[in-house]
Amino acid sequence: MVLITGASGLLGKHLVRYLSARGVSSRALYHAHPPTPDMSSLPGVEWKQCDLLDVYDVEDVMEGVTEVYHCAAIITFDPRRREEMLHFNVESTAHVVNQALRQGIRKMVHVSSIAALGRTSVAGKEITEEEEWGESRYNSAYAISKYISEAEVWRAMGEGLNAVIVNPGIILGDGAAHSITAPLMKMAYREFPFYTNGVTSWVDVEDVVRLMVTLMGSEIAIERFIVSSGNYSYREIFTFIANALRKRPPRFRANSFMTGIAWRLSVLKKAIAGSNSIITRETANNATATCIYNNGKLLKAIPGFSYTPIDQAIGVMARSFLNSHKK
Repeated sequence: MVLITGASGLLGKHLVRYLSARGVSSRALYHAHPPTPDMSSLPGVEWKQCDLLDVYDVEDVMEGVTEVYHCAAIITFDPRRREEMLHFNVESTAHVVNQALRQGIRKMVHVSSIAALGRTSVAGKEITEEEEWGESRYNSAYAISKYISEAEVWRAMGEGLNAVIVNPGIILGDGAAHSITAPLMKMAYREFPFYTNGVTSWVDVEDVVRLMVTLMGSEIAIERFIVSSGNYSYREIFTFIANALRKRPPRFRANSFMTGIAWRLSVLKKAIAGSNSIITRETANNATATCIYNNGKLLKAIPGFSYTPIDQAIGVMARSFLNSHKK
């Protein structure tokens, strides 16, 4: 029996479908969002509601489990949810790895993030899995939560847990229009005219799933891997999205001064209208940072694997967005 935490999220849903299609029995966990009819009817999938902050709930759902994919995490850049995110992401991971140790599970794949890697202050230097964490204005609360969560997994591996960690870039693909990347789609659809030159890593959700399953079935353990199709600027990604939506791409560069004004105005609007902000201090900082990630370690570990071109992943995401937009 395979356990999947965060099964109602973007990555979790794709993983559940992938395993079901291959006849693998899984126990899929959700908390606040029950599975949709198309997900609940998948063969070989047992859906269970679980509060990962409740050790007794975790003990119950992990009974009889031999493999664990830990995908659950809160992803938000809303400062009002900072403490909630820090608490949940760290404590839920601690509960899962502790129970995995008690049960002596065969293996665990933990989904971290490139955000959990230290960001170099040297311009143009590639970031690898060996990069040391350091204090930086680019380290969001989410990054901190994933870094500390990873530390829980490394601690458990030191105590005997057979596990591997994946650090995906920003995940795109079918269903991403309803995830943390949804603002990118909405802004491109509205023909938002500004872009930033910040660079980061991006990856197709299906690639992440395939690599997770491959790592689970391998002898590879006590390692972490950057999972990245490539490094692209936000301008390139916005242009890919706009083209896929048949909208006009962004035309004007927004520098650090402009993005600083933008997030402050967005916060003011939120305070007055009570609406959620698309642009926050953290997202503005990230959008102007240039972070180059090296994906060579994983490609060397899994010879023959090739990533989906990022414009193809965006095309799938755009079609999903347009279909939902028509409804």
